[in-house]
Amino acid sequence: MFIGALLILTWLVLLLRYPAKALPISLAALFGLGLVALWVVWLDNREANQLARLELRLTYAPEQCPADRPLQVHINNGNSVPLVELRWRVAAYAPGDTVNLAENTYAAPRYRGPGELQPGASWQECLPLPPLRSGYRPQSVDYRAEHLQGSFAD
Repeated sequence: MFIGALLILTWLVLLLRYPAKALPISLAALFGLGLVALWVVWLDNREANQLARLELRLTYAPEQCPADRPLQVHINNGNSVPLVELRWRVAAYAPGDTVNLAENTYAAPRYRGPGELQPGASWQECLPLPPLRSGYRPQSVDYRAEHLQGSFAD
């Protein structure tokens, strides 16, 4: 923090003392920072759009899955590029409610996707349930994937 304030103060002194030399350099640096900021925003928007084109469904399916992994996940890659990595958290909601009933503790399962998933391809797997707050049964809640984080091949 101190070093940053010292650098800003030094830059202001140079700008006031030698404006003819410091102003062009400052404008060039500001332009470069603006380009970097635009690039970062563009990358974030591209990733958000790609994640939005993923179809990810979670279903409580004890009939189709093993007893220790009754949560069935189905992912379809609707992008034109391969999905390289995908992580998410599972949230559980009572029908018509907005309170997340899944306890996201340190011991809660971590959810990851299939690795590389080609464009248009699907992946299906059975995963463990997140721990629910006491008083709720797994079959009585709706499961949703939240906080998706992923990367795609370029």
